[in-house]
Amino acid sequence: MIGIALLSKWHVHAEGYAKQLAALPDVKIAAVWDEDPERGAAWAAELGCDYEPSLEKVLARPDVDAVSVCTATGMHKEVITAAARAGKAVFTEKVLSFTAAEAEEIAAVIRETGVPFQISLRRRTEGRLVYLKKMLDEGVIGQVTHLRVRDAHDGASSGWLPDSFFDLTQCGGGAMMDLGAHPMYLCLWLLGAPQTVTSVFSEMTGKGADDNCISVLHYENGAVATSETAFVSKRCPFSVEVNGTGGSILINDFFPGEIFLNTGDGVQRITAEKYGLDLPQPAPLFVECLRDKKPMPFPVEDAVALSRLMEAAYKSAATGEAAAY
Repeated sequence: MIGIALLSKWHVHAEGYAKQLAALPDVKIAAVWDEDPERGAAWAAELGCDYEPSLEKVLARPDVDAVSVCTATGMHKEVITAAARAGKAVFTEKVLSFTAAEAEEIAAVIRETGVPFQISLRRRTEGRLVYLKKMLDEGVIGQVTHLRVRDAHDGASSGWLPDSFFDLTQCGGGAMMDLGAHPMYLCLWLLGAPQTVTSVFSEMTGKGADDNCISVLHYENGAVATSETAFVSKRCPFSVEVNGTGGSILINDFFPGEIFLNTGDGVQRITAEKYGLDLPQPAPLFVECLRDKKPMPFPVEDAVALSRLMEAAYKSAATGEAAAY
């Protein structure tokens, strides 16, 4: 049995992770800690587990093997490094940190302690995207010249995101730092590290943070990728478009469960029968890797790379100039 402590209900995904973890037969939710004692105590009562107001004490519990970190991003360094030094495996919501330097400090502690670590890169568990990565690696559409990834919703314009998501001291940014993490890490995964990033961010809802964003990633070989996100787009389909010297590929949630491939012989519709099932979601996948002593698929190096890319994107948006990755 793997005992897990839930560290904060601050993030909107915290409850979902808790439900996924609690549903696993080899997991016990041992305790809750929260920087907001009232919120934490109420959540623990709902889950039927202990509430521990002291972070130090919850990390000292012998029945806690691992932690799920859903604090504000601004607290990640304090909480994650404390958990690692206490010998607890760490699962954390993205992003790791606002800056590459702080992300590297967290990573150094993870490496020093040797604790298992996984960041939640949910889109990389989707069967269709795993298959897309395989096709690109195999050169199915030749050399990739252009990638576009868009992930957007109406959390700001329709008012359902909490005000805390627009607090820069807690989040470090708005739409791009949060939802935009998905297009960003997919660009890193599919094409690798860019040379520079050029961003245009705007604020349409007056909430104090970016809510309508595009970053362009420039690669050494001449390829470009656009990472798009927003908190002001209603019913916007998640989409990935890849163009290359030998064809193009499209994934779009208006056509769920399908990949469209065109290499010159007409459009092929690739369905789940060929591309396969989704992997487990990141939280259950974390537990599976702990249980089976397997490497984590989304390690701390991926988390640092994402923070580095975010820092460059925000620097470009602030200066109006391309920023080095």
